[in-house]
Amino acid sequence: MPKTFLHVGCGSKQKKNTTPEFANSDWIEVRLDIDASHAPDVIGTMTDMSSVASGSVDAVFSSHNIEHLYPHEVPAALAEFKRVLNPQGIAVITCPDLRSVCRLVADDKLTDTAYQSPAGPIAAIDIIYGHRLSMASGNLFMAHRCGFTEAVLNRTLRLAGFQTVGTISRGFAPFYDLWAVASVANRSEGQMRDLASLHFPKTAFDGRDRALP
Repeated sequence: MPKTFLHVGCGSKQKKNTTPEFANSDWIEVRLDIDASHAPDVIGTMTDMSSVASGSVDAVFSSHNIEHLYPHEVPAALAEFKRVLNPQGIAVITCPDLRSVCRLVADDKLTDTAYQSPAGPIAAIDIIYGHRLSMASGNLFMAHRCGFTEAVLNRTLRLAGFQTVGTISRGFAPFYDLWAVASVANRSEGQMRDLASLHFPKTAFDGRDRALP
């Protein structure tokens, strides 16, 4: 039987742009975004997903969304993630890794190109505060208002009521990101590692920083 995942803050991205597991035919995607121009299935915000019924999805996927919230809004958003999940549900979240980005800043490379992206060169200042070119063109949805290190993201998810959390850092070019899988129910270390292997990018398992679970 197909399972359903809520693609939060999808923007223009589709199922194929999520994780290897969510991209397969076993999963049905429901797209949610604040911007109607992306033609989401549901228009809403991370802090108010009232159009999505409680316990109605098997998973939530959020890629580079939570850093757009103010710090005081993060608990409300994670509470919404947890609310829409069924009792065996999981949330898969990725966002910038401020610890690795701050290494660039400490080396006085705030505006130096850290890596090339399809949107052009990306510097530490873009990762910390939001993509400058997008904001300059009027898309202020791209502004970043908070940030996370691996330890802070892990702790924040646990404080939100997720029983088991696994996180990993890709604190190196061209990624500088964190990945987390958070489970509503208690799961074993082996089960969390299995989930991580299904959803996390393969480059996350290269022997660098990890905390699973």
